Amino acid sequence: MGPLRLTAVDHYFSAQPASADERREISVHIDGMDLRLETAPGVFSPGHIDLGTTVLLDTVGAPPAGDLLDLGCGWGPISLTAALRNPATRVTAVDVNERALDLLDRNVARVASAHRIGRVTGSLPNAVDPTLSFDALWSNPPIRIGKEALHELLARWIPRVKPGGEAWLVVQKNLGADSLASWIAAQADADGKPWGAVDKVRSSKGFRVLRLSRAE
Repeated sequence: MGPLRLTAVDHYFSAQPASADERREISVHIDGMDLRLETAPGVFSPGHIDLGTTVLLDTVGAPPAGDLLDLGCGWGPISLTAALRNPATRVTAVDVNERALDLLDRNVARVASAHRIGRVTGSLPNAVDPTLSFDALWSNPPIRIGKEALHELLARWIPRVKPGGEAWLVVQKNLGADSLASWIAAQADADGKPWGAVDKVRSSKGFRVLRLSRAE
């Protein structure tokens, strides 16, 4: 038997992807606009807006004027859509992937040079102002990090959605969308107040869109 070779595994939820940072442009269509944006390997869905995100964005409508959290922002399709739909929205775009955050910043600058958009601030999770709360949360969450890590992620951020606000998630049906909805419905904040009511708003193309209406 020859020597054991260790190969770095490249995940879109890695802080520093192992793959070469080879930038390229792609064409995307957002709300009737054709945009040229920048992507690279080592981030989620680098070649196109993935199907789950498309289903989510086709469902949520315009974001509220106020603060919106894009949880797991990648190179920016959710953040950019929210900022284009309502320039009064302030988007906090969170990701652990440093390459994704750099791409997000570049893509925001590209779009802002030609269109009126809301403010988009990319951030590592620990760099977000701990006093900031959100009027809405939109996310195509990283299901493949595993159930325990996903639950920890949502338990960290969903309680920061304001009472009366909404958290919108899109999840593949065969990757536990229904069980995740049941788990969310059973959760409570640190003070024992339930997170709120969960609705399965839409099922399309193998995905479910979940809406959590935060308790007042």
